[in-house]
Amino acid sequence: MTDSDLDVLIVGAGLSGIGAAVHLQQNCPNERWAIIEGRDAIGGTWDLFRYPGIRSDSDMYTLGYRFKPWTAAKAIADGPSIRSYIRETAAEHGITPHIRFGHKVTSAAWDSSAARWTVTATTATGTTTLTARFLYMCSGYYNYAEGHRPTWPGEADFAGQIIHPQFWPESLDYAGKRIVVIGSGATAVTLVPELAKRASHVTMLQRTPTWMVSRPSSDPIANALRAVLPAQTAYNITRWKNVTMGQWFYKQTRKNPGKVREALLGQLAKLLPADYDLETHFTPGYNPWDQRLCLVPDADLFQSLSAGTASIATDQIERFEPGGIRLASGQLLAADIIVTATGLKLQALGGMAVTVDGQPRRTGDALAYKGLMFSGIPNLAISFGYINASWTLRSDLIADYVCRLLNHMRKVGADIATPTPAADVTPERLAMDLQSGYVQRGADALPRSGNRAPWVVTADYKYDRRELLSGPVTDEMDFATAKTAAPMLEAAE
Repeated sequence: MTDSDLDVLIVGAGLSGIGAAVHLQQNCPNERWAIIEGRDAIGGTWDLFRYPGIRSDSDMYTLGYRFKPWTAAKAIADGPSIRSYIRETAAEHGITPHIRFGHKVTSAAWDSSAARWTVTATTATGTTTLTARFLYMCSGYYNYAEGHRPTWPGEADFAGQIIHPQFWPESLDYAGKRIVVIGSGATAVTLVPELAKRASHVTMLQRTPTWMVSRPSSDPIANALRAVLPAQTAYNITRWKNVTMGQWFYKQTRKNPGKVREALLGQLAKLLPADYDLETHFTPGYNPWDQRLCLVPDADLFQSLSAGTASIATDQIERFEPGGIRLASGQLLAADIIVTATGLKLQALGGMAVTVDGQPRRTGDALAYKGLMFSGIPNLAISFGYINASWTLRSDLIADYVCRLLNHMRKVGADIATPTPAADVTPERLAMDLQSGYVQRGADALPRSGNRAPWVVTADYKYDRRELLSGPVTDEMDFATAKTAAPMLEAAE
């Protein structure tokens, strides 16, 4: 075996990729692995996004790794702190030397006769190939090179700057400027109060409202526990507390959406001036968690609105003009800078082309197996976290399952593992079950969730914990050897 022939190849050195490597190192000591990363730094999302105020929209006691306590006072952390946490984890576990930076994956070809993936990547000096028995995709779910960016009439007429948050210019001086932020999702909700600290005025322009909830950026219970208990013990207790509360709240949005709507609006009424138009600006036409709920730490957005340093306009864009944006209502939003916080562009498997024995494979044509593999695609897993809770809660469980699968394959002498649905399995919905614009725009790239286990993608951490940590690794999984790619009898773990 050479440096370019591996047991496991991890794609992506962000939060998921570093976590996956630690799990492999701890649970699969016989596997030879490496990470390839398209960029030149560790951190993934948390290294790419550099816009003002960038922060988590989940608490770090659940967004952090299960094996590494989050010890900072703030539970809702800023981007640089999260990036440091990921890099610190990589350094502590000796992961960094295993990362090959500047390797952008373009294709992966599976050969059953060799039981190998051949992965092609572009580098600064050309292209290179690596082979691996197992391909572990930790590249996220959106396009790093391109955000979702609608176009509007008259953009060329605008006299100021137009900026997408995914590519924020480090040298931008917005002090004293009039800014319009187009969008009402997590990025806009983060940007507006931060920009309002220095700008002349910031307007959040939205077509429709988004459900929002405020919570403190610090967790007093976590901080109190950490003062009297060992760090890992305090972290474990807080993690379970937050998981339980988050799951309870999500289930309430499914069972009692009307009551949750009333509760969210009741909180907003207390945080905004008495005469604020909640119906127009903060009451969506969908139920909470039909789209992702926006977190507002320490009510910072509502404080900016109350202070008059920021405002919300709920309207359609008619056109851009030299001095700003003309709305369908006729109002002109004056602007020196326009920020298009219009979302992500969904992308499957880092945008790479996949073939199996020479035949193209698309994730959009597949069923999701336990939310981490794809029907008909051998020896490939994807780290895909929760959309209704912290990403890492699920990526940690997926890493555990991948290690269990690899150990089982070694034990029984299997070279190939292919998820294969029985005849009664049918697709029911998208694996990413949200009505959010970026999901619907990218629906063609998403696998489907089936009508029964193990083909159902859940939003239930406690169920997934049982299934992925101790459930079978052989159910509806075809195993084969490399020489003939012949099926093997399933062996018990």
